[in-house]
Amino acid sequence: MATGTHLSSAFPLGSRVNERGRLEVGGCDTIELAREFGTPAYVVAEDDLRARAQAFVQAGREAGQEDFHVLFASKAFPCTAVLSLFAQEGLWCDVASGGELHLALNAGFAPERIVMHGNAKSGAELRMALAHGVGLIVVDNLDEIERLASLVAERGGGEGAGRASEQAVLVRVTPDVRGETHEKISTGQADSKFGFALAQAGEAIARVHDAEGLSLRGLHAHVGSQLLTLEPFERAAAELAQLGDFPVWDLGGGLGVRYTESQPEPPSIEEYVATVVAAAHAHGTGRERRLLIEPGRALCANACVTLYEVQSVKQNVSRWVAVDGGMSDNLRPMLYGAPYEAQVADRFPVPGRCGGTTACVLAGKHCESGDVIVRHALLDDPRPGDVIVTPATGAYGYAMANNYNGVPRAPVVFCREGDARVVVRRERYEDLTARDVR
Repeated sequence: MATGTHLSSAFPLGSRVNERGRLEVGGCDTIELAREFGTPAYVVAEDDLRARAQAFVQAGREAGQEDFHVLFASKAFPCTAVLSLFAQEGLWCDVASGGELHLALNAGFAPERIVMHGNAKSGAELRMALAHGVGLIVVDNLDEIERLASLVAERGGGEGAGRASEQAVLVRVTPDVRGETHEKISTGQADSKFGFALAQAGEAIARVHDAEGLSLRGLHAHVGSQLLTLEPFERAAAELAQLGDFPVWDLGGGLGVRYTESQPEPPSIEEYVATVVAAAHAHGTGRERRLLIEPGRALCANACVTLYEVQSVKQNVSRWVAVDGGMSDNLRPMLYGAPYEAQVADRFPVPGRCGGTTACVLAGKHCESGDVIVRHALLDDPRPGDVIVTPATGAYGYAMANNYNGVPRAPVVFCREGDARVVVRRERYEDLTARDVR
């Protein structure tokens, strides 16, 4: 980072304000990126993704867990290039639909390193998982146990077929543990759409044991997302231990990230992994157990920024700064009230210069009053044509992108050591009608 320049940790690793006063991501000038690739655009620091993946893997080793595997929760950034990078780094992948399974396979994940999730898997999705030989299927309800056993029998498994044809499964348990997070991304409470409450988990375990063609390997639990304290992970492990000793535990993900400079720093990757490993060691077989974790946003959120161009500035009661994107490329502020920060890409605050002092509402272009990206933004005298950058958009931005108002979806641009490449092209108007039947 350039001397005398301050960037919050919401920005990608290695980001800096260069000598021209412009933000660089992955060694690339964001003003030049906007000119070359257009806006809106998701700009990803490739080395940031790799560094975080390596940090998770190394943290498991340092915590003393030999059989430890990091699964990328692909829903966070279901982009082939992102998945391929994590596959290269030795990560596993968790998928929650046939589409995510298709992406993971095409990105190069070995089927045995894929874990299939979902609370309402269709028969077609289960057949697809079985056909490709995914490593684990996480069963979520009693209906699914029966359906999966039937499908295994259809393909030649079941009684007398031998263990080679069995499908390995985990039972998903809701441990009745809540973390401090938004209710829409809380998953560990007893009355959840996901998994089995503790009172029902015993029956699910017995059903899997009795089902021909299914091999129960262990348990899965997930407390919630964007958690900024570690105590809920310890409580979840203690609750799982009540259900017996199993060779595999998947303790989900949920480690939060920093979206704005004013937010507290979340626990580090090392602190998080050490806590989860210690909690697993404190119950059951400990170090001999296979331990899986499923970070999503903690691997990718801060690796990405979104670039916009200002289209208009007007003063009603508030100063409204409207850009050429919004809820079509980042739905999180509208769904969860998620906070973000924003800056003019070539006028960042630096010592000796006050920087952003204009109070603004950073709004999108869509026909919804709620299409607001940052409700309380401080920008440096924004005007039409400025490039605006919002950090920490690498999780659930691209994943939730949509065509509201017929807006083509934004491209994904990878940046590394000053080189930029498009890994997902910008949609065209023709793409909006490509599936029409005439």
